[in-house]
Amino acid sequence: MKKLTRDMLSSDIEFATGGDETRLERYGSKVYSQSDEDGILREIFNRIGTTNKVFVEFGAETGMENNSRLLLETGWRGLWIEGVPEYCAAIRAQYNREIVTGRLKFVEGFVNSENINQLISDAGFSGEIDFLSVDIDGNDYHVYEAIEVVKPRVLCLEHNHTFPPPEEWVMPYDTEFRWGQQGSEYGASLSSLTRLAGEKGMTLVGCGLYSANGFYVRNDLLGDHFAGPFDPERFFRPLDYEKVVNYPSRPLDRRERIARRLSYLTALPAYYFRRFLGKLKSRVAA
Repeated sequence: MKKLTRDMLSSDIEFATGGDETRLERYGSKVYSQSDEDGILREIFNRIGTTNKVFVEFGAETGMENNSRLLLETGWRGLWIEGVPEYCAAIRAQYNREIVTGRLKFVEGFVNSENINQLISDAGFSGEIDFLSVDIDGNDYHVYEAIEVVKPRVLCLEHNHTFPPPEEWVMPYDTEFRWGQQGSEYGASLSSLTRLAGEKGMTLVGCGLYSANGFYVRNDLLGDHFAGPFDPERFFRPLDYEKVVNYPSRPLDRRERIARRLSYLTALPAYYFRRFLGKLKSRVAA
């Protein structure tokens, strides 16, 4: 496929939203996310505000392209969990400063329904958080269902696009499952995830323009910020992988650049102090 141009993107947005200014697809943009997730999340928090600016994301991959890197770089703090050894090595190398200063907690390991709460709580997170992102291409439904230790205000869940609404489908729980093992039989359908999220007090408010990501907001925060009906049939979009990988990125805007500078400046004293302590301990031990 040739490059996805801004004109093509605008045309697809108009077709998907029918000119509805409340639809989140209109605000999508990519800085570090896979496609339009950065912009959609920004718009959601523009509407409902933030509290503690804490995120938890598992399935963080290398950290270079995910749903919370932009948040981390603009002053948030949080937790990444990743199980693939090569990805874990990349995170430790690329985000050493953030890990050392405590702005990023990183846990290496594969998550399941039995360990997810312990992994999150052992990393120091509990209670209300602003954002939770679940993308493990497998037991997503079961692991999200098990989470009790944190209560997100905003949630991103990846669904299996091959089971469009109103079809309900959930893969059987399998702790040994890894992405790519069973063709299209992974994860859960948008309808099933929407039902589960509803049972946990969350409402589907939109999906990615081309991706299989659904965005959910806690019921008490909806107000008049989002327009219904809040049905999977209304928000579902077929996956277009070629357009996902060709989604045009944008540079940081002025507000984001300022937030990134401030986050780095506030972290520097702690970073260098800890490096000094580490060197001092090495010299004493020698």
